[in-house]
Amino acid sequence: MKHMLRQVFRSGKFVTGFAIFMAIMLTVIIYPLLITDHPLSIIGQGTFFPPGIYVNVFDSVSSPAYTIMLDDAAAKRIAGRLNDEDREAIREWLVGAGVADGEIDIANTESLLGLWVNNYDSTANVAGMTNADRNYYIRLNKSLQVLLSTEGVTLAASNPETGALEETGTVEPTQYVNVREVANVRLLPLGTDNFGRDVLTELVSATAVSLRIGFVAGIIATFIGLVLGLVSGYMGGIVDDVISFITNLFIVIPGFVLLILISFSIGQERRGPFVIAVVIGLTSWVWTARAVRAQVISLRNRDHVNLSKLSGHSIVHIISRDILPYIASYVVMALILQISAGILAEAQLSVLGLGPRTTEEATLGLMMNWALIYQAHILGKWWAYFPVILVIALIAFSLNLMNTGMDQVFNPALRD
Repeated sequence: MKHMLRQVFRSGKFVTGFAIFMAIMLTVIIYPLLITDHPLSIIGQGTFFPPGIYVNVFDSVSSPAYTIMLDDAAAKRIAGRLNDEDREAIREWLVGAGVADGEIDIANTESLLGLWVNNYDSTANVAGMTNADRNYYIRLNKSLQVLLSTEGVTLAASNPETGALEETGTVEPTQYVNVREVANVRLLPLGTDNFGRDVLTELVSATAVSLRIGFVAGIIATFIGLVLGLVSGYMGGIVDDVISFITNLFIVIPGFVLLILISFSIGQERRGPFVIAVVIGLTSWVWTARAVRAQVISLRNRDHVNLSKLSGHSIVHIISRDILPYIASYVVMALILQISAGILAEAQLSVLGLGPRTTEEATLGLMMNWALIYQAHILGKWWAYFPVILVIALIAFSLNLMNTGMDQVFNPALRD
């Protein structure tokens, strides 16, 4: 056993895949210990908040203020508030007002605003401009004047006795707060999803659930395939014919179509993660059974097996002691592939809306389904779906890399 493990861990492919998979497993185990929030708790009143550090505005106003003079602060403030649509609108107005298009650089905020301040006239008649366009430019100009202003923002509070607003202070453009001194700050490395949930926390929880589904489905499929393959390959005759007939029947019917039909017939209320895992396992054992059967047929007439027969050992003893150890490495490789296939099958089912129910636990497939339904890929909200795709790819890649490494160690045809 030690010699076998030593050989396996000498394989670069296996070690690489094992390292990636263990990194995912450790993240799934450690992260919930550090972040105890419920993965499905809604923290954002809105959809698809972008990744970043969110500072509570109310707490930041009451935090100690520090005056810092930065030369580029105003330019950055304006550049951050002036989006691409506004820049293009300014260019169109300037061109309509007679400014040469070659003089306008919408990427240069300072130059663009200089042209706007020197040329904009709310009373000017620009060719092709509608009343709606004119009102838009008036509002845009007012917002730009506010951004260009060096005056502070006045804070006011309602007097509880008179109800009138009373000035409580002023926030100057040169005032800053230390994030460490703000009471409520929330880091959202992957933003929020369509429901306003922390994507990173949800992703870690979904990965754990998908891994459980993969392990359960893989164990069930490997166990069924192993048992049927051992019995069919060793017994032969009518037993082999019956098992081969059942196996061929499952091969004729596409496994994923069968999986869809069974999942649909169960109903959403009863489709929990464990039920989905069992269904996947019960429909994906076929190729394992056929492969194990072929291995057993090549072993059943070996000298040590015939000797065990002559010694009067039972069928169970012969299979478990004289045949199974010789195909143990193959069974482990089959289990690895079945786990990977189980995770991918759940993702496919969930994208179709036939995965586990959505009210209790998230899975990687469900996160993809939610992102697809709410058009995150169309809206450009990459953080809602790309990390999920990346995790699925890393899991499948690591498991297949481990399987390839083991195959190179135990398959004589592939040894160096």
